[in-house]
Amino acid sequence: MQEVRLHRPDGTIVTTVPPEPMAILSGSFNPLHDGHRTLAAVVERKFQRPVHFELSLTNVDKPELPESVWKERAEQFRGFAPLWITRAAVFERKSVLFPGAWFVVGYDTAVRLLDTKYYADEAARDASLRTIAEQGCRFIVGGRIDAAGVFQTWGNPGELFEVLTEQDFRLDLSSTELRGRA
Repeated sequence: MQEVRLHRPDGTIVTTVPPEPMAILSGSFNPLHDGHRTLAAVVERKFQRPVHFELSLTNVDKPELPESVWKERAEQFRGFAPLWITRAAVFERKSVLFPGAWFVVGYDTAVRLLDTKYYADEAARDASLRTIAEQGCRFIVGGRIDAAGVFQTWGNPGELFEVLTEQDFRLDLSSTELRGRA
C-alpha cells in the first residue's frame, strides 16, 4: 500500500498509509455541505465502515487545484473528519492508493465511471473496472435528482456496486447549487 497525505481533523497534515477497511467519499468539496456529511453518516451506519474523505488535486474534468485552494478546502474538515489529499484523478488510481476501499459516489459520478468518453475505448474502461475489482474496491452509489426533477437511483447493483435507495439517503443539495446562491 502506498503512502498518501492525510489532513487530520486537528488540521495537521501527515504522510501515512491508509487503514483498511474504510469507505472514501471523494469530491471537490467546494463547499463541504450537509449532503456530504449526511451521506457519510448513512454509509457508516449501513455498511459499518468508517468514512474518510478524499480531495484529489487533479481531476479529469477540471484544472489542477492550486495549493491555496486545496488548503482552504481542507480546512473545512478541521474538527470533522479525515481528508486524504491525492493526485488520483480517476478511480482506477484511487483503488491502487486505497486497496479494499469502498468509494462513495453519487449517481452522476457512477454514470461517468462507465462512460467511454473517459477512456480510450470500451476495452480500456473494462480493464480499469477490472483493476478496481482486483484491488478489492467497490462503489456505494447514492441517488441524485436530475435536471427534470426526477430522483435517479443506480439500477446496476452487482459485483462492483452497492446501491443506496431513496429511503436510505436523499438530500437534494449540491455544491454547484450552493455556489450559485452565494
